[in-house]
Order: sequence, then structure tokens, then C-alpha cells
Amino acid sequence: LATGPRQNNSVFYEIRTYDIKPSKMKEFVEMVNKYFHLRTAHSELVGFWSAELGAMNKVVHVWKYENFAQRTAVRHALANDNDWQGKFISAALPLMEKQHNEVAYLVPWCQLGKPPKEGGVYEWVTFQMKPGGPALWGEAFQAAISAHINTGYTKLIGVFHTEYGLLNTVHVIWWNESPDHRAAGRHSAHEDARVVAAVRDSVRFLESQKNMLLIPLQCSPLK
Repeated sequence: LATGPRQNNSVFYEIRTYDIKPSKMKEFVEMVNKYFHLRTAHSELVGFWSAELGAMNKVVHVWKYENFAQRTAVRHALANDNDWQGKFISAALPLMEKQHNEVAYLVPWCQLGKPPKEGGVYEWVTFQMKPGGPALWGEAFQAAISAHINTGYTKLIGVFHTEYGLLNTVHVIWWNESPDHRAAGRHSAHEDARVVAAVRDSVRFLESQKNMLLIPLQCSPLK
């Protein structure tokens, strides 16, 4: 089952997750910071983060494409970019243990946001919803997200649902000033009757949930 309605354009986002060998994480991040301008010359990078909590030795990066034809052209150009292949890919691949990618769309009621300032942390929350897509769980899920936004303790960056990869998966990106600010806000939200009611309604459709605290890399547009 497809995940259902999306924004009325062809724009999509590729979410790439790499597991890095534990002893090679520092080396990998240094290579990204040194050479990733070669990659961003080809297409738009939304954000690039390393996991601090909830996962270890993992990086997540998100790319924006206008359509699938653009992605095909970009991938072809990268394969023929000698600098990119020689300076980064050939050296980076031996540092990785696993690669995973998904294609996702912003949900129709969400625009990609930006943090109010640099220097914070990002929370990446992945929800596995029951099969059926937003036609089944969309309203309840939106209400739960909106209830958290309305508390004012956190900033919503984006809500994505998958088109390729495990379906009925929703990724939500939040921004907070610090891990402690996030913890205090979550405590307040859990005591807010509006949040409790909205979450109680939405979890009827929830299969599982996982979150990571992410730190933006130097090359990340979202910092």
C-alpha cells in the first residue's frame, strides 16, 4: 500500500543512512567536511548529521530533487566525476559497513522549515504506522504533531512519508536548542492535556517508534 497523499508537485527527498565502522567514524567525518563540496556541486543537500544518541557510528543525509529525471542525471554525473570518485568515494567506501536509502515526500500540510538559529541539536523520529497510509492515520498523526508544536518547546523542521523503502514510515525532524532544552520541553508536553489526548488517539495506528539525537556536520545547510 502506498502512503497516500503528498504535496502537489514532483519534489521528493532521498534519505541516505550510512553505518560507519566504529574505528573509522572520525576519519569519515573529516573526509565529508573536506570533500563534500564536490558532491553538493551536483544537487541540493538539505542536511547532514551524525547520530549522538539513539544510534552509534551512523550518519544521515537528505537530498532534494525536483523529479526522478533530475536524480538520474545527477547519479550519472557523479559516476563520471573523477574528483568525486577519486577523492571521496574510493576512500570512503572502505570506512562504511552499510548503506540504506529511502525516497520520501513532505506530507501535504508541512513545508520544510529552518531552525531559528545555528548551534542546536536535531531529533529524528521515525514512526512505523499501520498499513493504509494517511487515509487511515493521517488526521490523527497530524493532530499529534500539531499538539507538540503548540507547546512551543520545539521547532518542526519537516515531516516526510516514504514512497520507496519501508512503506507507512514517517520521519519527523525537530530542532531544539540543546538536549537539556529538549528534555525539559518533553517533560512539559507530557503534562499537557492537549498533547496527551492527541498522542493517545494517534498511537492506535502506531506499530513502532524510534528516535535519534543528531548533530549537524560542518557541511550541513541545516545547522
